Amino acid sequence: MKDLKVLHLISGGDTGGAKTHVISLVKELDRLIEVKIICFMDGVFYREALKAGIDIEVLEQKSRVDLSIIRKIEGEIEGKGYHMVHCHGARANFIGAILKGQIDIPLVTTIHSDYKLDFEDSLYKRLIYTPLNALALRRFDYYMAVSHAFKSMLVDRNFDEDRIFIVYNGIDMEGPIDYVSRDQFLKRYGIQGNDRVIIGIMGRLDQVKDHETFIRAASELLKYREDVLFLIAGTGNDEMRLRKLVEDMDLREHIHFLGFVEDEYSFFNAIDINVLTSISESFPYVLLEGARLKKPAISTKVGGIDKLIEDGFSGNLIEVGDWKGLAKAILSLMKDRGRIGDMGQNLYETLKRNFSAQRMAEDHHSIYEQILDRG
Repeated sequence: MKDLKVLHLISGGDTGGAKTHVISLVKELDRLIEVKIICFMDGVFYREALKAGIDIEVLEQKSRVDLSIIRKIEGEIEGKGYHMVHCHGARANFIGAILKGQIDIPLVTTIHSDYKLDFEDSLYKRLIYTPLNALALRRFDYYMAVSHAFKSMLVDRNFDEDRIFIVYNGIDMEGPIDYVSRDQFLKRYGIQGNDRVIIGIMGRLDQVKDHETFIRAASELLKYREDVLFLIAGTGNDEMRLRKLVEDMDLREHIHFLGFVEDEYSFFNAIDINVLTSISESFPYVLLEGARLKKPAISTKVGGIDKLIEDGFSGNLIEVGDWKGLAKAILSLMKDRGRIGDMGQNLYETLKRNFSAQRMAEDHHSIYEQILDRG
């Protein structure tokens, strides 16, 4: 049904999983339906979408309260005859909620995260944007949850279960991957890798990601092994506190803050074990991207992560805040390095079988048709 037309809205300031999700999704959807993205700022997202060959347009907002774009979006919908609007993220949800009164087509949003925790590290944003997003979400007709756990979360918060669909994130398994060698990557930061096992964590530095658990696990592990390095990729509001914690624990020689890493696959190529310590997650791309390079993962058992990682087979699952459990899992793999490669291969096979971008797009296409059939 190539004549099906869906317009996606997103802020355009996204640099993490939401960026990867939307670009991967729309690129694959374009094979099946007519699809376009409108974003509200120029930046990395816009440039990467263009590079991927996606039909995308910037309708720039002068500020978050600039609503002049509403009429332009409405004109786009009427002019092109879209059948549905699909939003991603708080800013797009807010625009979509206002737009709903002007259009008579279904309004859909993807729940990429726990919206009550999205602005946890900023008091101002938490007080303003969290309640606005919560109100906006009530205006939508349908929801795409990226894990069963997130559907349950919405149902617990009195969203209509019959209007919530589940679609797990997927990743491009066919396109080329650009990355530099491990030595080149480490040299960029002045790090000597030698024969050390490198443990990495990638994500924005805020409290919901709980990097403190990663740091405390590093301290525990270093009691038993010194042939190990820890890399932290990302920036965020919690960075100063985390850096001070590393200094106070005398770990500066062992833990390296890399800042924002634009070529994420170079990071994943450089590490041996991929770690995620989040308090809350959906189905994070940092695990999918690491899996594509056959890196085993150790993660907290949150969101839908247990659908990707089988404990003891393709990685390990730990409880939130269990830094001793994380250290123990890493130490176990270091004692038998062959298992690192075996687990990484197992994770790759699970990814390839169940979580490709093509499958994600086909699932979305099917859901779009179900929504339209409901009338």
